[in-house]
Formats: sequence, C-alpha cells, structure tokens
Amino acid sequence: MTNKIKFTGIAARQSNNHTVVSFPALASDVFAVAKIDRAGRTDQGELFGFQRPQVSKHILEIRDYLSKPDAVLPNSVVLAFVEGVKINFVKDQICEIEIDIENGKPGFIVDGQQRLSALEPLDERGFEVFVSAIICEDEEELRKQFILINNTKPLPKELIYELLPSVEGLPSRLSSRALGSHITTKLNYLRNDDESISPFFGEIRQHTNPSGSISSTAVQKIVMNSRSHGALREFAHLEDFEDKALRFISDFFGAMVDLFPEAWIDKTPRNSRLKHSAGIISLGFVMEIAYSKFGAKTRSEFREVLECLRQKNVCAWTDGTWYFDVTDVRQWDRVQNTQPDIRALSNHLVKIVRDQSADKVTYVLSELAKGPVQSELVE
Repeated sequence: MTNKIKFTGIAARQSNNHTVVSFPALASDVFAVAKIDRAGRTDQGELFGFQRPQVSKHILEIRDYLSKPDAVLPNSVVLAFVEGVKINFVKDQICEIEIDIENGKPGFIVDGQQRLSALEPLDERGFEVFVSAIICEDEEELRKQFILINNTKPLPKELIYELLPSVEGLPSRLSSRALGSHITTKLNYLRNDDESISPFFGEIRQHTNPSGSISSTAVQKIVMNSRSHGALREFAHLEDFEDKALRFISDFFGAMVDLFPEAWIDKTPRNSRLKHSAGIISLGFVMEIAYSKFGAKTRSEFREVLECLRQKNVCAWTDGTWYFDVTDVRQWDRVQNTQPDIRALSNHLVKIVRDQSADKVTYVLSELAKGPVQSELVE
C-alpha cells in the first residue's frame, strides 16, 4: 500500500505567501488525506481543534439530494495543510499534488465537513467533489484562514470568538474582541489560590463548554467595556495585567455571590436575573462605579460596597418586583436582554451603589401607594 496519494490539479495565482490548488476527488480520498479537527479544551482550559460538531439533519438533507442521478455539487470543499504536501508543476499552472500519509492525515477540513460526510456513502457512484487546498506556514495561519473563510457563513459565533485569541493579523472588527474572549475563557477555567475557584468556573457557555449557562458574549462585553473605558484600562500597562484583570472581575462577582448565593448557586438565566445576560452586563457598570468611586478592588472591599444592594425591594433577581421608576415597575423576570432593559437595570443598580441609598425605590413605592399609576407592572 502506497503512503502517498496523488491528485492532478491547477494552481491559482493568489497570495505570494500561500500556495492554493484545486482538484477533483472522491469523498473517501479527501478523508484519506484530511481530518475534521473538533474544537475542545483540555482540563487546563487549553484550546485544541477548531471545527464545530456535525449536524446530522443537515447531512441527511444533503445526502438525499446527492442520491438523485441528476445531482450536482459545484461548491468546493476547502482543505488546509501545514506539512505533508508536495506540489510538482507539470505545465504552466497544471500541477501534481502529492500528499504523504505515512504519519497520518496531514490535512484539515476547513470548510465542507457536512458535504463530505453526506458524500462518503456515495463513493460507489464515483461522485467527485471539487477540493480547494491551501498550504499554510503554521497552525496559527491555518486557524486564521479557517476564521476568515467561515466568518461570512452561519458558523457559531461562540466558536469564532474562542478561536480569536490564538490568531493575529485579523480584521479589527474581529481582533477587538480577542481580549474579551481570552479573559472570558480564563474566567471559565480559573482556580484561585485562596478562593478555590472563580464564581464563573464552568458556568460560562462556550462552544467547548456547552453545559455552561451564562452567556460568553455578556462576559466579553464587561471585559471590552472595562478595557476601553474602565478599571481594566488602568491596569493595561502592567506586566501582570491578565492576572489583575482576572482577579478583579472574579472578586467582584464573587462578592455578588457572597451577597446573593440563592440567586447564583444552582441557578440559570431562566430562573435568576443575576445570571441572565441583562444582569451580567448591568453589573459590569456597577463594578466600574464600585472601583472608581469607592476604590474597591478585592472581594471583601466589593462586598462592603455592594451591601447596599441587599436593602429591601432593591433587587429582584429571582422573584419580586423591580422598581425602576414610577412608570417603570415590572416583575422580576420582565427584564430582558435588550438595550432599553439593560439600560434601565444598569441605571437602577448604579444609582443605588453610587448613592449607597435606596431613596429612589422608597420614592417609587410611596408614589405607587398614592394610587394607580401607569406602569409596566404585570399581574
């Protein structure tokens, strides 16, 4: 049995730094030289792989179509290689692609895994698919190409965001989120020396941690906002910025867990607004006011500043009523992940912490006691 598989193809004139070739192949031939590298994380939280899970329903739909005698599939499958490929030019742009599989499959399926999985059982028909292959300098370049190729398609954003910290040279609209994604992932796996684990440990839903319930996007927004305009911006020049950022955010939310354990422990966004995206994002603004006005940096300092949130009728994380204003009174679960609701909740919590007083809530209650007022209260 040969350890090399050869294809005849054509090379495209594109980047001077990359070799791009295209060739027809059976699905089985593609699977012989390339693998689907599923995204996951080690016990230490280190990322490996980059592909999303297979979608069985989608595969069956493609297979049903391709089983028809007049079926065609002009869309190319995209492979990427870091090593194991040799290009021999025959004439002009015509070339022979030689792939060495002696030490395993050197290629990675970057785009088209569902199509290939659908096609594999149809090999006896001799149905070929077009393959476009790019030869990358290293694994980082491979991940970069994966992101750029898939970003215009309905790829899970959670997976894209998890991959961002491991790649450089991306467009600013993607790279600007890399820090937020990196810190969010660290919080999801953070074990502190003195507090055992961070309050977010295993709680954040990511592509590689689907059992988590807290939105990774919500946590990323806290990090990005703080880095741009808040406390993390002041830490940015420090060599141990990452450690300080992790400790700062972990200590703030740890203090919230200390004050409201019944709204965090064994709860989900569905039954607690403390773990809901609206609550998480709003608390990011509270974290900033606790730091900027009161100088809180540690878990105990945050706990002392945030104690005012435990005053009667101030918070309705799991039951009760939010008293935002005389005309904005609503049941606890009527706060949603929308800009107006996040703004209302943020303003409410920030004012309580900033003034260390529940005067606004007392005023709303007193006004409501005078008689019916048009509000958003739902019986």
